[in-house]
Amino acid sequence: MIKNARVPEVERQTFNVVIVGHVDHGKSTVVGRLLADTGALPQGKLEAVRRECERTGKPFEYAFLLDALSDEQDQGITIDTARCFFKSATRDYIIIDAPGHIEFLKNMISGAARAEAAVLVIDAKEGVRENSRRHGYILAMLGIRQVVVCVNKMDLVGYDQKHFRAIEAEYRAFLEGIGAVSPRAFVPVSAIAGENLASRGKETPWYDGPTLLELLDALPKAPPKTEQPLRMPLQAVYKFTKHGDDRRIFAGRIEAGRVAVGDKIVFSPSNKISTVRSIEAFNVVPPRTDIEAGWSTGLTLTEEIYVTRGEVMSHVGRPPLVSTRLRANMIWLGKSPFVPGRDYKLKLGTAAVPVQLHKINKVIDASELDHRLAKEQVDRNDVADVILEVRHQVAFDLTADCEATGRFVIVDGYDVAGGGIVTAAIADDLRDLRAEARMRDFNWVPGGVTAADRARRWKHRAALVMFVGKADSGKERYARALERALFDAGHSAYMLDGQNVLLGVDNDLWVDAAQSELVRRFGEVVHLLLNAGLIVVSTTNAIGLADATAVQALIPDAPMLLIDIDPADASTQACDLRVRGTESDADIISQITALLDKRQITSVP
Repeated sequence: MIKNARVPEVERQTFNVVIVGHVDHGKSTVVGRLLADTGALPQGKLEAVRRECERTGKPFEYAFLLDALSDEQDQGITIDTARCFFKSATRDYIIIDAPGHIEFLKNMISGAARAEAAVLVIDAKEGVRENSRRHGYILAMLGIRQVVVCVNKMDLVGYDQKHFRAIEAEYRAFLEGIGAVSPRAFVPVSAIAGENLASRGKETPWYDGPTLLELLDALPKAPPKTEQPLRMPLQAVYKFTKHGDDRRIFAGRIEAGRVAVGDKIVFSPSNKISTVRSIEAFNVVPPRTDIEAGWSTGLTLTEEIYVTRGEVMSHVGRPPLVSTRLRANMIWLGKSPFVPGRDYKLKLGTAAVPVQLHKINKVIDASELDHRLAKEQVDRNDVADVILEVRHQVAFDLTADCEATGRFVIVDGYDVAGGGIVTAAIADDLRDLRAEARMRDFNWVPGGVTAADRARRWKHRAALVMFVGKADSGKERYARALERALFDAGHSAYMLDGQNVLLGVDNDLWVDAAQSELVRRFGEVVHLLLNAGLIVVSTTNAIGLADATAVQALIPDAPMLLIDIDPADASTQACDLRVRGTESDADIISQITALLDKRQITSVP
């Protein structure tokens, strides 16, 4: 038992620790012994398990304590299928016992994702094994930096110091080789004998370091999420007009930071800015003026802005990163390999966007000592360092800065097939345009008429319908017909032909001006028209489908429809509607107006 002076209950912290390791390396025995040695077991439980072992003729093992407690969950024992609880003199611990078998990696990852620290168990006799290596990488992948390694079953190798040091040297070299976390310490233990777990052992006089429990007590607790920058992934926007309530309530869970009435906030990646007017709640509760991480809430804003699920709310001064490319550490658990060229779905926060594997930096095969593999795909149970590319820009953080907006899963079809953490934002071709748009939007001088005012007057939101395709493919014909149809329907529409921008705004440019500058100026003209509340119908030969993402980077706050006129039906790039150019004007107008209605552009809620 630990005999240090106990910290008063009101001052005690709760600390989450995950126990991982290769199958049969003694994780459950380590946990069972900790429960026994810290007095966490119900009275008489240890003796009851010993008696049951004697009755059945089985040798007693501390691992049996977990099974015995699991059978008695309905009696209020403090344990569930993945967690158990004990106390040291200074802290309350939640131990997450993660499965060691390769087939249960999903369980291991979901358990470890909640941990503040990890204890990795290695069998002294068997040494570093496949999942010892894989788990070391996954802990780093999940951003767990506080790791203690227990070299267990030292009794089976005669408590040999050289054997212990050899395992430590091998495992440290492996972790350094893959760029993973460096463990805080290696502890020689014998869980069955209680050596160096909760009390110092007599069989390892050569080890002068702390016990496992002393190491855990010394690990610093992560700072509270309330001290991090504000992050609230937007879940939904509600409006209860049937009840005479004209408020727009922006709902979500505050994952980090805190927000108060009067705070100036921004939604990313749209750059929509407003001020918090009120903090709402269901049922009759006292009004509050601020709210913090861990709460699901609804906010009303001083300006009516149009944002959608997947955006991330933050304070204007500390917004998240925005990009179409992100570097990630991930594990793939899908039945089919993760390959370039295929569309998957990335779920990050509340956003769900199409994603592709852009580049494989390295794949780690933990079953081989030669762990770096040159591969063109990520196979089942592989861990990998990759670059992902999303179709539309997405807001995120590095996991080290904010876990909730830095972790993701990848869906293949209907199955969650992979997951990981964001380690870096990769500069793409649109970085400068996004920076320009953010600087412009953050400092925009608004007029006396808001976007919501214009939407109410014109019965539609501002939007861009952009026709792209080769010259003489029918773009201009369809664009003119759509503009007329929208106008006749009472909408405020304007056709912007790229030729007019070239002759006017671009008149000072040389003939061989950079394409990026043509796109930039075109996008800024579109932005002004959208700010006036128009539905802009665009057609140009100077800007193709590949440039449309650049235009979108300059107008992140406005919906955009891409209509690709492709007579050869050869294009593979993403668009909202692809037509051959032989369809009737009425047919195309019908399809586009249906899309505008579905996107709630011409059907303002």
